[in-house]
Amino acid sequence: MRIATFNVQNLRLRAEDGRAHLDGAVDSDTSEPARAGALAHADRMETAKVIAKANADIVALQEVFDLATLDFFHARFLTLAGATPYEFRYCKKGNDGRGLNVAALSQKQARTVKSHADKTGADLDLSNLPTYLRDEPIFRRDCLELQLDRVTLFICHFKAPYPDPIKAWVIRHAEARSVRRIIQKRFLNPSCENWIILGDFNEPVSDQTQSGSALDVLCNEFAVDLAHRQHQGENWTFEVPNTHAHTRPDRILVSPALATAYPDTHLQIIRSGMHTNPGSNAQPRASDHALIYADFPGL
Repeated sequence: MRIATFNVQNLRLRAEDGRAHLDGAVDSDTSEPARAGALAHADRMETAKVIAKANADIVALQEVFDLATLDFFHARFLTLAGATPYEFRYCKKGNDGRGLNVAALSQKQARTVKSHADKTGADLDLSNLPTYLRDEPIFRRDCLELQLDRVTLFICHFKAPYPDPIKAWVIRHAEARSVRRIIQKRFLNPSCENWIILGDFNEPVSDQTQSGSALDVLCNEFAVDLAHRQHQGENWTFEVPNTHAHTRPDRILVSPALATAYPDTHLQIIRSGMHTNPGSNAQPRASDHALIYADFPGL
């Protein structure tokens, strides 16, 4: 099984003058003008080409507006790009104020699909949290759980490191703790089960506000980050706009059981169509993120 994750940057279906179309690959909360018409269409063909190139059995997605958007993209773009059809498509409403959600394209039907968007810190018995995380939904978007025959996926999109880096760190750390607790509640012995946490975790280039990564609670002795099997400097998936600073918000974290069963599985990174400087050119864009995938033969 090949499993991928891709932040498709503001994939939203709109209807104007009786015509349906997708937004181009540009963030909706930036000063850059929207990419409309032929340029937006070309952007989404690039997005589709990247997914087709990956040829994954399952693609976890971030920044998808709703299921209608995903169905339209599949029918009008992925098919033309030559992608193997994804019969099963999942997208549930999360907590993002702009309406951008996590989603999945799958060639295999999930046995169960479960949103955790409504979970609070209190629901998960997490201590030492500020009130707004203890008593209100803890995920800025969602943790979408897909149970397949031999593996369970937890698709995430954590809080971005702005506008307040310190508060953002606290939220991302709480989200990471929550994913860990969900898995601990889900499995009697998590280290012996097949599960994968994947998505956009929004870790910044460097963190000067706290000691350690907000993801340490996941990556230290709980899950294995497959990017650690890459050479340093080769595993980046995002370039900070208008700089040459590279970071890797996009991750595939596997259970200890899967890490042991697949010692030679490495990340593959597709950066084609990736753009880094908004407004710098009129070329088609796939996203501002790279797509990453990993192979698990026989899974």
